[in-house]
Amino acid sequence: MSAFLGPLDRDGCIPPRQQTWVAAFLMSAHGAQARQLAAALPGRLRRGWQVELHSQYCQELEILSLLTRATSWVVDPTLTFQVWQWEAAWLPRPSEGATDRFEGLLIDLAAFGHALHAVIRPAALLPEGVAEADPFVLAMRHIEFASGRLLQAQILFLKGPQLLSVRDAVAAAVERRHAQIRKLWTAMLHRIEVEVEAGAGIETG
Repeated sequence: MSAFLGPLDRDGCIPPRQQTWVAAFLMSAHGAQARQLAAALPGRLRRGWQVELHSQYCQELEILSLLTRATSWVVDPTLTFQVWQWEAAWLPRPSEGATDRFEGLLIDLAAFGHALHAVIRPAALLPEGVAEADPFVLAMRHIEFASGRLLQAQILFLKGPQLLSVRDAVAAAVERRHAQIRKLWTAMLHRIEVEVEAGAGIETG
């Protein structure tokens, strides 16, 4: 086991199988986030927070497009079943304690986004000597940078005055989604022989 992706090939590139598994996980999670954002958006934006949701939706689509084109994909039959397990884990689950089902879904959506962008740090998995101009490497760095901005948006919503009366529900939803994503991300990395350490590919706080 290693704390980083690799071993690198002679051109300094990440092995295609590792690229495939990392990208498949990220596409599954970010794809679920994009679908849920799209479902939460009305046909016409009438409130400020809806504008922010639309912005997040567009950025998630950019991440998906980048992963699709920057990854050196290989066929791995064992990945198909794993993707179905991930997809089942991302299904919306209204937070208990919310004032109604829609608010519960919004809390869960924001908690899922918070966990996705706070827990996973793909660029931290890149080893020394990696080819800096490699598309997959650049994609991992871009996704981690974009996640910082998206995380701030999730924090502002979850700590906003509109959820002041359901703080306990918010805290529980965030804790649940963090634990879920941390567990699945760590398990996926083990499948490609990467041992996650604090600060290397995962945020433990």
